[in-house]
Amino acid sequence: MADVLYQSNPPMFRNNPVWFVISILLIPVFGIGIIILIAWYISTKAQTLTVTSDDLLYERGILSKSRSELRLSSIRSVRVHQSLFQRIFGTGDIEIFTAGDSPEVTAKGMPDPNR
Repeated sequence: MADVLYQSNPPMFRNNPVWFVISILLIPVFGIGIIILIAWYISTKAQTLTVTSDDLLYERGILSKSRSELRLSSIRSVRVHQSLFQRIFGTGDIEIFTAGDSPEVTAKGMPDPNR
């Protein structure tokens, strides 16, 4: 088994603090905020980006799974995009390219994207 160098799910508050606060404020309104927070929590736990010493694994889904596995030697470039709020809270979107013009893997809202 290869050593895990990075493994993470997108965080809820750090990834989108404005929507988090709005969801909290909507809790007294017939529990709409709780429904939003539960759905959001499930969607964040449904994404996992793992970098080992040999491979990069990106998994999405709870009931049905989608998994992308790339050898580190086949990765041509990595692009990190951070908005102002993402820079403040230490998150970002990661695009991983192997060949061609479109990214093979796009992981949105990952913590410590430059690591």
